[in-house]
Amino acid sequence: MECGELKLEIEAARKKLYQLKMDYGDLLHPHVIQQSIVLDDLINQYNQVKIKKPME
Repeated sequence: MECGELKLEIEAARKKLYQLKMDYGDLLHPHVIQQSIVLDDLINQYNQVKIKKPME
């Protein structure tokens, strides 16, 4: 996946995480934690792509 696509997915995942936190009112709710893991994975993917293509 390319950086641009990952940025869009990261932003969507971040918004979903924020909404879940607002819905459940707790950062420790299982759905909030699961979405946080999804966001972390996307950020890690983005960082790996940036390491491979530092000039983009």
